[in-house]
Amino acid sequence: MKTYKFEIFTDVIERNIREGIFKPGQKLPSVRALKQQYQTSISTIQSGYEYLIIRGLVESVPKSGYYVAAGPTITVPQAGARRQPVVRDPIFRWHLALTTSLRAGPSVSEFNVAAPGDLLIPQKLLLRTMQQTIREQGAGLLRYYPPNGSAELRNHIIRHAAVHKTAINPDELLVTDGALQALYIALASVCNAVDVVAVESPCVFSMLEVIRVLNLKVVEVPVNPYAGFDIDFLRKACRHNRVKAVVLTPNFHNPTGTVLNDEQKRALVAVAQEFGVAIIENDIYGDLHFHGTRPSTIRSFDDSGTVMTYASYSKTLAAGIRLGWLAAGKYMQRAEQIRFALGNTVSPLYQETVNRLLSDHSYDRHVRAFRMQLARNAHQAIQLISENFPEKTHVFTPAGGYNAWVQMPDGTEMNQFYSQCEQIGIRFTPGYTFSFSGVRQILPVGLRGQILS
Repeated sequence: MKTYKFEIFTDVIERNIREGIFKPGQKLPSVRALKQQYQTSISTIQSGYEYLIIRGLVESVPKSGYYVAAGPTITVPQAGARRQPVVRDPIFRWHLALTTSLRAGPSVSEFNVAAPGDLLIPQKLLLRTMQQTIREQGAGLLRYYPPNGSAELRNHIIRHAAVHKTAINPDELLVTDGALQALYIALASVCNAVDVVAVESPCVFSMLEVIRVLNLKVVEVPVNPYAGFDIDFLRKACRHNRVKAVVLTPNFHNPTGTVLNDEQKRALVAVAQEFGVAIIENDIYGDLHFHGTRPSTIRSFDDSGTVMTYASYSKTLAAGIRLGWLAAGKYMQRAEQIRFALGNTVSPLYQETVNRLLSDHSYDRHVRAFRMQLARNAHQAIQLISENFPEKTHVFTPAGGYNAWVQMPDGTEMNQFYSQCEQIGIRFTPGYTFSFSGVRQILPVGLRGQILS
């Protein structure tokens, strides 16, 4: 497991807290004192304290310093009880906290989560539709549904995709428990452990964790905020490695916000067909364009079944709607088996709710208003950054989706920046979470409704 410089002192503090040497509410050594004691940088000490805060052991008091948390998690074995030790990956937990709402509170503005904010979730529409569904379906919602999903829902997904020229065969479509499960199924369908996959760099943390869990080797393909995914780099990687699959988000990439044009998408299909590589396309943000027409999918340029496309409704409706889909192409036989092994069916209530929204066009009406609000949020966020961030800060303006990519000036102490933002209740996502090798001096900014509305 990767080690971090700050562990040389965080291990000592954690041990002292757990052994009761440092008491709840006790003030801890200052950043400068620890810097001098351990002969390291201020940013390293601040990163260490941030790590301890996420572990629930330490809390930060603005303009005062760091203190032992009032109620840190301390394991006290009961007399006579036999308990097995629970081993957890602290670095994974740290990154998870940085990229999710694990520590969210009413006073925290989360620019680190790509999901609808409370003010943008269509609460009345969703709750009303769920209530109607429950009244009409009754006990039928308590039974198993078909493993691949409701036939009626799959037909509506196919019709919706056909509007933007994405053809899906009913026999290749799987309803999944969200987009991440769809990605897992797609990768497991074409790869075995230690196979090589190509991924974007930067790449969203959740994708990297799926790849890590499947024990796959990675080639990181650069994503330029202007030009997008580097197809020439991918071609070279395929010549020198047995790449089994390439995973990418061509429309409103997380975190840069880039969109590949149709020529680039055709070129990707050509590379995949030349080298026998599966393309796993994440189209989760495709419906969230700010202007003009919806961008095409890579799949719309493929007639060989090489492209596996997946999406979900967590980004357009609500994060808690755990319903996605995967069009598995020529890999359907294996994908269907993996899907069944992961659980028999997705929540019938979610399936019937989304089915109703698609069937009466409520979904389309909602998305039209929703993406316009995201566009307003993007404009406001970029304006605020331009007015308040240091000179030579550069923002890459997104054309859709949730993410804006901010290049901070050279020499910025990013760990110190994140720490100070955290103390005043603003959360961003550190760049190093978007790569196995690390990305520096960048600031992905989420455009969620509850922050800027």
